[in-house]
Amino acid sequence: MAAARRHSRRSRTGRSRGRSTRKWSAKVTRASDALDLEGGVFKKASAHKIAASLKRSAEHSHRRKSAPLRSAMSMLTFYINRAGKGLSARRRRTLENAKDELRKLFKKQPKSKAA
Repeated sequence: MAAARRHSRRSRTGRSRGRSTRKWSAKVTRASDALDLEGGVFKKASAHKIAASLKRSAEHSHRRKSAPLRSAMSMLTFYINRAGKGLSARRRRTLENAKDELRKLFKKQPKSKAA
């Protein structure tokens, strides 16, 4: 009987209803333990501005566990992966270009484009 009641309170995925936040990934982007991100950093128009903001955040953070480039790149990749199909081709291109800009700002070789 208890199992039947428990089943009725769960959604199809098995999670209980009534959670306070629907998207845990949005919370990670807003309040990451690794970086204090500038508001709207991923909404910026140019790849260079996104990369510069991420670099600034990574270098000033005292809570990150790895190198600044790695932390910044991880956050950018996390955002791209979580946004998934919701990103337009143009926006995805801008965010992917921000990865190369990050590498340039940290004086690392940009990855070569596969043909």
